[in-house]
Amino acid sequence: MLVVDDDFRVAQVHAGFVELVPGFRVAGQAHTAAAASELAARLRPDLVLLDVYLPDGSGLDLIRELSADVIVLTAADDAASVRAALSRGALHYVIKPFGAQDLGNRLRGYARYRRLLGSSTGMNQSSIDEAMRALHRVDQAPARGPKGHSPVTVRLIADILQASENPLSAAEIAARIGVSRATAQRYLAGLTESGRVAMTLRYGATGRPEHLYTWC
Repeated sequence: MLVVDDDFRVAQVHAGFVELVPGFRVAGQAHTAAAASELAARLRPDLVLLDVYLPDGSGLDLIRELSADVIVLTAADDAASVRAALSRGALHYVIKPFGAQDLGNRLRGYARYRRLLGSSTGMNQSSIDEAMRALHRVDQAPARGPKGHSPVTVRLIADILQASENPLSAAEIAARIGVSRATAQRYLAGLTESGRVAMTLRYGATGRPEHLYTWC
């Protein structure tokens, strides 16, 4: 990812928010339109977090020339700027100030969107609609599990599943968050029952089928 903001302190804050989301990495920061164009051409980021107010031009004029997806993060709250950003291809328009959770939710939605569009085969209308819903579905609160489950553990499981390109087993999830397989299975069972996680079966040559989990 590339973070573009005229204020280097704000850019650092936004970069810090990004690093909290598994699966995302900030490749560079730019503080002018010219620097953003140069870095985008050199680094070829998948996603740019773009400010509107830049010292040498408007971020809105950069959207079409960037060969990347764009989320606008700005203090510009006028309708004309919002329309211009969205008509030129911005995926989201987020008004400052915002917190780490707000940006993190949108990045997780973007990750789901990219996974759903990662197929090498053709897409039907249903799969396209699902990708668009995934992009714009913004959780308003942290994921919750059944009563008695730690919100921190639930959030860790949610982050791991949302960042994964493939379904994961309870053993794989347990190893990543440092809990026992039985604990991971208990949390996953609750999340599956609540509809936040989908469970499928993988059949091997012998033995019982393995349960695999994906974030809904």
